Amino acid sequence: MKRREFVGGVAATAGLAACTKTGSNASDAPRTNQQRFEWSCVTSWPPKFPGLGMAVENLATRLDRASGGRLKIKVYGGGELVPPFEVFDAVSRGAVEMGHDASYYHKGKVDAAQFFTAIPFGMNYMELNAWIYYGGGHKLWRELYQPFNLVPFLCGNTGVQMGGWFNREIKSVADLKGLKMRIPGLGGEVLRRAGGTPVTLPGAEIFTSLQTGAIDATEWVGPYNDVSFGLHKAAKYYYYPGWQEPGPGLECIINREAWESLPDDLQSLVEITCQAITTDMAAEYSHGNANSLQQLVADPTVDVRPFPADVLQHLKSIARNLVEELAAKDPTFAKISKPYYEYLAKMEANTRISERAYLDTRL
Repeated sequence: MKRREFVGGVAATAGLAACTKTGSNASDAPRTNQQRFEWSCVTSWPPKFPGLGMAVENLATRLDRASGGRLKIKVYGGGELVPPFEVFDAVSRGAVEMGHDASYYHKGKVDAAQFFTAIPFGMNYMELNAWIYYGGGHKLWRELYQPFNLVPFLCGNTGVQMGGWFNREIKSVADLKGLKMRIPGLGGEVLRRAGGTPVTLPGAEIFTSLQTGAIDATEWVGPYNDVSFGLHKAAKYYYYPGWQEPGPGLECIINREAWESLPDDLQSLVEITCQAITTDMAAEYSHGNANSLQQLVADPTVDVRPFPADVLQHLKSIARNLVEELAAKDPTFAKISKPYYEYLAKMEANTRISERAYLDTRL
């Protein structure tokens, strides 16, 4: 009888633990592998949007399956729960546990965050991954976000983007003057210094703004996403390369209290899955861009062309001067800028005799 009572008591206790759902605010609960977590994740992307929007949906699905249902995440598209550009604040203050966006959207709040998405004429996809995973970038990123109560992870990359859609030709530097263009991050400030007017718009508003003439040009992502938005129906000239976003990384940000509430195995699962999403997204965009570019090249109403060399050189000069100015004024920006460019210089030497040399030979 005593043995049956003991076994029954253990089973009842285990059953109770298994049925208890613990959110991130239950910091006093023991961290065991029986706990279940139900989180909300807000994003900057249109709901279910190809690539960007589906990456975080895939993240949630994989975490659910891999954890055996112990970590469930409800994903909200931009504007469904919070505005697209308020993801950082919502996660920081604990209104939700998780967010997915691009760090350069926080320009003005924490300028140095832009290094972890894209710097004009900076690192490409492979170089950024190397810096963050092996070159000390992730440590700098975590230190940067710590005052905001956030834990960041690289979670996606589109690869080098396009220069954008324009309703007028860009034949020289003079054609940038007065140009009203949707372009975020440091790329927008570079355009401003070149005489243009940068505009910040969420993805869902781009097509209408371009079609109605509210803006003269826009950069979004690349052929894969641009075709899905129908941007080729709103502008004629499609310029490359994406000098402003040579390999933009996306971020998964987690509220610190929520992160610390997870047991070690779920923390490891989140880290591993975010890295898997980064690899998966890059493959998806390589595939999708190739297919969509074929469609655009075959469209007689679309003119795909490169930026003039002197325009790119002018923008590159502005970009480097801008970074140096920001580093001189902002110690936090300087702390990340120095190792970023030191790592970029190291990678350039390798890229020159590997990827670039091979592509020059193949193409």
